[in-house]
Amino acid sequence: MLQKFDDRNRELIVNINGRLVHRDEAGISPFDSAVQGGDAVWEGLRLYRGKIFRLYEHLDRLRSSALALAFDAIPSHEAIFEQIGRTLSANGMRDEVHIRLTLTRGVKVTSGMDPRLNRAGPTLIVLAEFKPPVYDKSGLKLITASIRRPPPDCLDPKIHHCNLLPSILAKIEANVAGADDALMLDTRGFVAETNATHVFVAYQGQVLTSRDVACPEGITRGVVEALCEELKIPYRMKDLSLTEVYRASEMFCSGTMGELAPVTSVDGRTIGEGQAGPITGRLMGAFRALTEREGVEVVEVQPR
Repeated sequence: MLQKFDDRNRELIVNINGRLVHRDEAGISPFDSAVQGGDAVWEGLRLYRGKIFRLYEHLDRLRSSALALAFDAIPSHEAIFEQIGRTLSANGMRDEVHIRLTLTRGVKVTSGMDPRLNRAGPTLIVLAEFKPPVYDKSGLKLITASIRRPPPDCLDPKIHHCNLLPSILAKIEANVAGADDALMLDTRGFVAETNATHVFVAYQGQVLTSRDVACPEGITRGVVEALCEELKIPYRMKDLSLTEVYRASEMFCSGTMGELAPVTSVDGRTIGEGQAGPITGRLMGAFRALTEREGVEVVEVQPR
């Protein structure tokens, strides 16, 4: 599963601290905290027909992560909302758009880890791209990575930070194995998530997912939980072992960039019937319907 360049993004306009610039001219200081040490937080958003799905939940998580990292200044939801709207309007974007928000601690007076060196900031980057959901809805193949997700006593996964090296190393293992993504375990050997998404299994009519011990609090995962309640599908968070994955009748993953997508193979073992099962199909359909009727309007769209 390799994303391809979308020609609609060739003349992309990027927003850096309110300055709208062409993608080829965009840049941040080499003294910025994101460059110096990955000292930044981020969120992914998706635009559906002029509306951003679960916008304020994402902005709440962005603020929570910045507070955990003791950022001196954090833009208000209203300020970020304004810059998102300006970016989308500058690019003429209305639908099938993924937005990457990055908030760094800001710019240092000299290189070094000490946050007291930061004298300007934060830096807000709004990167919006034309990008349909990236996962193949016919099914994903996963392998279990050797790289483990760190527990909260090492690095709290509730901080949605930009230090993504564990995910990148796991993705490299998946690439070498010819898989779409990598399933990552925590240090106890239980399933955490993939390198990019939360995961769920269906077993004996119940949807099971990992406890958020070594995986972040998922916005889309929360939507899945609510949909299960609405559809009267039993749902439970628990420590999930690989045995429970291998014997599952269905498996799927969730995330803003890829929405909901079935997983049909893990470590070369076929999951269930090797295709999206009935529970996964119901949830995918309910999720699609939800994104069609809900969201925060950011840009106007002509009625169909």
